[in-house]
Amino acid sequence: MNQRTLRVLEYDKIIEMLGLECQSPLGQQLAESTTPETELLRIRELQQETSEAESLIMQKGPIPLSGLQDISVLLRRADIGAALDPGQLLVVARQLSLARKCRSHMQSIDQREKLSRIHSLVSQVQSVKALEERITSCIISDSEVSDQASLLLRQIRKQIQQKNEAVKSKLNQMIQSVKTQKYLQDPIVTIRQGRYVIPVRHEYRNMVPGLVHDQSSSGATLFIEPMAVVELNNQLKELKLKEELEVERILMELTDEVASHALALSDNQEKLQFLDYWMAKGLLSVKMKAVEPSVVDNQVIHLRNARHPLIDLKQVVPNNILIGEKYNALVITGPNTGGKTVALKTAGLFILMAQSGLHLPADYGTTVGVFHEVFADIGDEQSIEQSLSTFSSHMTNIVEILQHFTGRSLVLLDELGAGTDPDEGAALAMAILDHLIRASATVVATTHYSELKQYALTNERVENACVEFDIATLSPTYRLLIGIPGKSNAFEISKKLGINEHIVENARKLLTTENVAFEDVLQTIETNRVEIEKELKMASDARIDAEKILGQAKAQKFKLEEQREAILAAARREAQQLLKKTKAEVDQTILELRKAQDAAHQQSLGRETEKIRNRIREQLDEVQGGEPDFLLSNESDDRSQSREKSFKKGDEVRIPSLNQTGSIISIDSNNENALVLMGMMKMTLPISNLVKENRKQQHIQKGVQRIIKSKAETSKADIDVRGTDLEEALYLADKFLDDAYLSGREQVTIIHGVGTGVLKRGIQTMLSGHRLVSKYRDGQYGEGGAGVTIATFKKS
Repeated sequence: MNQRTLRVLEYDKIIEMLGLECQSPLGQQLAESTTPETELLRIRELQQETSEAESLIMQKGPIPLSGLQDISVLLRRADIGAALDPGQLLVVARQLSLARKCRSHMQSIDQREKLSRIHSLVSQVQSVKALEERITSCIISDSEVSDQASLLLRQIRKQIQQKNEAVKSKLNQMIQSVKTQKYLQDPIVTIRQGRYVIPVRHEYRNMVPGLVHDQSSSGATLFIEPMAVVELNNQLKELKLKEELEVERILMELTDEVASHALALSDNQEKLQFLDYWMAKGLLSVKMKAVEPSVVDNQVIHLRNARHPLIDLKQVVPNNILIGEKYNALVITGPNTGGKTVALKTAGLFILMAQSGLHLPADYGTTVGVFHEVFADIGDEQSIEQSLSTFSSHMTNIVEILQHFTGRSLVLLDELGAGTDPDEGAALAMAILDHLIRASATVVATTHYSELKQYALTNERVENACVEFDIATLSPTYRLLIGIPGKSNAFEISKKLGINEHIVENARKLLTTENVAFEDVLQTIETNRVEIEKELKMASDARIDAEKILGQAKAQKFKLEEQREAILAAARREAQQLLKKTKAEVDQTILELRKAQDAAHQQSLGRETEKIRNRIREQLDEVQGGEPDFLLSNESDDRSQSREKSFKKGDEVRIPSLNQTGSIISIDSNNENALVLMGMMKMTLPISNLVKENRKQQHIQKGVQRIIKSKAETSKADIDVRGTDLEEALYLADKFLDDAYLSGREQVTIIHGVGTGVLKRGIQTMLSGHRLVSKYRDGQYGEGGAGVTIATFKKS
């Protein structure tokens, strides 16, 4: 890529941002070497790396690679046989630890198809846990080897400790001796040249026989090793030499192990370096709220809500930039400081970022093509030293561009043709655009020339665009509008800034008729566009409100339907309870009659009562299969009743069509419709559909509920029919089953005894065809055995 283009588009600042996201200097090296690619498949691979890294970061955070270092020099030292010191070995151990943690980080993520490239790279990282543990167990710090590194080292250090204690003990005895203390400068034991000594006053040098190792700066004190500890110090010195040799042997042994794994360690470093770089790309994408662009093999730029990455997120204005589908040149016009150059830079920078494998701070649906070169002539690079004017500087850059561009180049031209005579500059600008367009280059140019606006209107391969400017506030909105040529608004801006209106009007008169007409057309277009946007916003708001009202209406309708179903279900339950109450009262009456009759008439009376029970059972079945009669009363009868009775405000009414009751809030003047309150809901209903509420029926329903509650409280779980004949036993058992079912029991026990077996067979025959019983069985041990039958009810 053209280096000047990379500089003027501030590509280096993006690379600097990428480097700051790296966790190691190795990752930063890769970031700093990032350049745009020009091969489609390679670009897509780079984009996939960034997407996978971003996905991993969003799920589990980045792979921990902090502390990754370049160990290439250490591996070469190990390879040639030079021993690594403890600090260098710990660096190798940390590298091995990073490799192990990297593999562990990925093991818990089961998305190989979505993170295929990262999984593939991590799977190549080798974990050499044995070497890592060997180093960390032998090396304590950057300068110390552990006692546990070898048995011999542990023994030597133990002997050194013992010798140290012996020497100190001997010297302590001397400095604590009254005879010796008067010769000492201070009663202490110190070390000089690696040997234990005591400080002796210079004048008593001959009173303490021994070896002088040092003296104070004043010469008043001599540091003497007494002859009594010379041999002990000699032995201590020998032990320390042995310790040094053993430490060197251990370090050499560890270095040899590192050398044997040098290839794996070198390969790990390369893989971890790439992982750090990939994580940095993912972190930058998250930070910029960026997306993966669709990369295609033709010269197209379709940026959706693109945000320049070097402008603060709170201040940047998103823009849509489209070029390369129907036209391959875009001419951007508008006032100064309106955002033309930012739009130009955004298009170029996004191409460089996409081809470098970086995500773009834009919305999904962003598409970019692959360009072999990006050329940019942006800014005033006037050079006094080279005696170049603004125009000459621009033309020098454009000449270089025209010499090297191809049909797969993106050319960015800022203020094309500026810096010279306007007529000549405009003509030259159009000629340059023609030359670039004929060669199929993709061009984005900014200008103030009206001639270029007209040129774009008449050329099908060129499109106009402008940056919006609010004249009322004298401030740009920084919005890029494609398809509309912009005005420079020089006169309006000048008036707002305070220039004499007379001067502005004189300036208007100096414009040619064609210029005035063209600028008026642009003003009309701009005014119409603003009005259309307002209308569209109003229409959009109205549509949103309508959809909201429709949603509320649907929700209200659904709620009403639910309430209706609930009311119907409650009414069915009340009807069933009422019929059951009636049946219970009949059963009670029959029972009393049975008790009042002679034993001679019981058999015929039983048959009659069973017929009555069957009729009631049939009525109950009808209620369970459909609506009760009082609930589904004849609507015409209800309406005739409503016509016969007059209604007034406050009347309690029933609505048969909804099976709901309510009270009248108001009645219209024609006496045809009434506003009825049903719970929390108000509805306007025809008076012909209302029936005055029957208070008596409500009392009956409440009575039914009380009876059912009483049944539940008094019902038993068993019945004893021993001592009765078969017919009476069947009657009592049937009534017991009904009461128990109403009380909510799941199973009951009928005690019939063993005897001749007549009662048992009769009872079980009745149970086998009973409408409430799902199954029955003989009693088990502890339940009554063969003398009882256990019946289980059907689920209600």
